[in-house]
Amino acid sequence: QLQLVESGGGLVQPGGSLRLSCAASGFILDYYAVGWFRQAPGKEREGVACITSRGDSTDYADSVKGRFTISRGNAKNTVYLQMNSLKLEDTAVYYCAAGPLRCTYTMDFWGKGTLVTVSS
Repeated sequence: QLQLVESGGGLVQPGGSLRLSCAASGFILDYYAVGWFRQAPGKEREGVACITSRGDSTDYADSVKGRFTISRGNAKNTVYLQMNSLKLEDTAVYYCAAGPLRCTYTMDFWGKGTLVTVSS
């Protein structure tokens, strides 16, 4: 049952915060790079954050730098995306994905997504 499951999405007001979780089952997430991606209404999928195997390094899209933080929890099969100062344009379905070496749009495992809606 190799899978990733996202949780933590919901409705928030502009300026608010959410923490998304990505939980793996059937494999050890710590051995993989993990990325967060999103797809906004009418837009292409985009990468927003990435953490390499064992948390050696992180990378962020320019649009979320300083606002979002990706991290590995002390639960070894869990990765988080802390989202602060949310903007209307952050509204999207957020997906986590895992694969070897680095984050790409063709990673091995993908979650089904969790919806984040930023609205006043």
